[in-house]
Amino acid sequence: MVLNSCSGRSSGGGCQANTSTWSPLGQRPTQQKAHLRGLHCRRAHFLHGPYPATHFGPKACILPNPTSVMHIQDPASQRLTWNKPPVNVLVIRKIRDESLFEPFKELCRFLVEEKQMMVYVERRVADDASLSKDEAFGSIRNQLCTFREGYDDISDCIDLIICLGGDGTLLYASSLFQGSVPPVMAFHLGSLGFLTPFKFESYKTEIAKVFEGNAAITLRSRLKVKVVKDIHTNCEAGKVTLQLQVLNEVVVDRGPSSYLSNVDLYLDGRLITSVQGDGVIVSTPTGSTAYAAAAGASMIHPNVPAIMVTPICPHSLSFRPIVVPAGVELMITLSPDARNTAWVSFDGRKRQEIQHGDCIKITTSCYPVPSICCHDLVYDWFESLAQCLHWNVRKRQARLADVSDSSDTEN
Repeated sequence: MVLNSCSGRSSGGGCQANTSTWSPLGQRPTQQKAHLRGLHCRRAHFLHGPYPATHFGPKACILPNPTSVMHIQDPASQRLTWNKPPVNVLVIRKIRDESLFEPFKELCRFLVEEKQMMVYVERRVADDASLSKDEAFGSIRNQLCTFREGYDDISDCIDLIICLGGDGTLLYASSLFQGSVPPVMAFHLGSLGFLTPFKFESYKTEIAKVFEGNAAITLRSRLKVKVVKDIHTNCEAGKVTLQLQVLNEVVVDRGPSSYLSNVDLYLDGRLITSVQGDGVIVSTPTGSTAYAAAAGASMIHPNVPAIMVTPICPHSLSFRPIVVPAGVELMITLSPDARNTAWVSFDGRKRQEIQHGDCIKITTSCYPVPSICCHDLVYDWFESLAQCLHWNVRKRQARLADVSDSSDTEN
C-alpha cells in the first residue's frame, strides 16, 4: 500500500512522511466542491497552510539548515492505492455482542467466496460456540486463518483491516501492529462509532471501492511510549521494560491512593511543571475526542501534528490543557516529594504501577494508523462530531417578527 500525493511541502514536525511523484491517481481539481452540513465552499489551499515566508523585512531571514527541512504531503491529497492487489484481510469483530454474528458471517462469506480473499480472524472469534453450531457457515469457517494475540505475529502478512464494531475495535487493531499498520476500514456497528465512518448496509460497494484504490485516507498519528525502570539521573541509564504504539492516549493517575498524584513533566529534558491532581493525559489528536475531551481539552483534527497534555482534576485553577509540537519528547516521573506511586495505562490497556526511579518517555511515532475515509478527512470528522458527540447542538433561535411599529425602529 502506498499513498499518492499531489504535492510536497516543507514543514517542521514530528517525523518524516513519505512523498511520491506526481501521478494521475493523486490529481485533484484545483478547486474542489465540499459539502458540509448543507454549506457549499470551494477549497484550493493546503490543509497544512501556506509555506511560511523565511525573509522578514529588508535584512532578516531564517538561518538556512538543509538537514532540518522535511517534505510532508498535503493531507487532502492523501489517496490510497495498491502496489499489488490485496490478498489477506484481517477482520476484527467486537466480542460479546451477539448482534454482530450475522454481519460477521455475511462479510466473511463475501470476502472468501466472491472476492477470493484469505481472511484472518482471532482464534477466540473462530472458536465461538455460536459459529461452531452454524452448519451453513462451516465451510467458510474452515477456510479462515486464525491467530492468537501475543503469540502469533501477523504484522507482515495483512494487507487490509476491516473492523466491525465501535471505536474499541480500531484501538485493538492498532495494538496488533507495533510497526507499520495496514489500511483500516471501520464499519459502525458499536455504541459510539466516532472512528468508524462506514455503514454496514453498503459494505459490498464500499469494500469494492477500496480494493480498486483511490480512497481518501487519514493518517492518525500514534505515540511511541517507553516505560523505563530503575533510573538514576536520566532515562538512558535505566531498563526499558515496555515499548508501545498508542493511538489514543497515555493516562497517568493516582490509582487507588487517596492522595493527590504528584508527577513531574519534562519536555525535551527540561522540567516544565509538576502535575498535582488526579493525574495527566497525554493524547494524540485522535485521542483528543476521547478521555481528554471529558477532562476539558479542546478537540483537534487528526491531521494536526501535535501532542496534547491535559490535567485530570488539577488542584490549580490556572492549569489549562496545552498543545505542544508533535516532534517533542515528553517525560513523566514521580516527583521526589510524591506521597504515593502513580499508575499508567495505554489506550486503557496494560495498566501498571510507576514508582520512584521509573519514567515514561513519550513522543510521536513514525507509524500512523491509515484510516480510510467514507467521504473525506474533513467531512468525516465534523460528521462524527455532530452525530456522535452532538457538538454544538441546541435549539435554533427564532427569527424576530417584522413589526413596523417596534420602538427600537422609531426615530
